Amino acid sequence: MAATSRAEEVAELLWELKRAEKLASYTVIAAQAGFSAGANGRAMQTALKTVRRDWPHLQWWRAVSDTLCVERGSEQAELLVGAGIELIAAEGSDEQVTLVDAESHLMSWDDDAEDAGEE
Repeated sequence: MAATSRAEEVAELLWELKRAEKLASYTVIAAQAGFSAGANGRAMQTALKTVRRDWPHLQWWRAVSDTLCVERGSEQAELLVGAGIELIAAEGSDEQVTLVDAESHLMSWDDDAEDAGEE
């Protein structure tokens, strides 16, 4: 899958996340888009760079690393807080913050598939 088509798939999923007011980890988004997030999420980071360039209106910050941590004071941290998501200091790190009550903020496409099958 080419980087551009990966970015297009990621863009579609970011739109779904925005509509649902949810977040998702790199691995979950990549799997849903049909590719591997790569070592340390590098393939997802590349796709997100393209998304930010080509679709600046999309809420790229809804994609979070698999650790659910972001850099303290970063643009992503500020946007998450602005969306009403509480962050706390990540255990063992002065530079990272993590999501409070992460599970309530994370999208599960498996639930959507199960719901669709019940109708």
